[in-house]
Amino acid sequence: MKKFCLRMYNYIKEKIMTFGDIFNDNNDINEKSVVGFASFAVMVIFALVDIVTGIGGKELEIQEYIYNSFVIITLGSFGIAEAGKIFGKKEKK
Repeated sequence: MKKFCLRMYNYIKEKIMTFGDIFNDNNDINEKSVVGFASFAVMVIFALVDIVTGIGGKELEIQEYIYNSFVIITLGSFGIAEAGKIFGKKEKK
């Protein structure tokens, strides 16, 4: 049982990247996509909270420019990530 736990620990340690590894130059994660996804997640949470408070009879008061900034960040992040794929350097293998 002890060997199994140790193997599982090492496997999980190998497969899961730490937060610092995301910003390493030698990784497979596109940082722009991570930022875009986080911004999109905030927008979804905002929409869900707005619906719940609307059902409860209260209006969720948030400035429009705050929500618009998340929209711009999301679109910009995903747009830059896609443009990077299209116009990026293609390495020969």
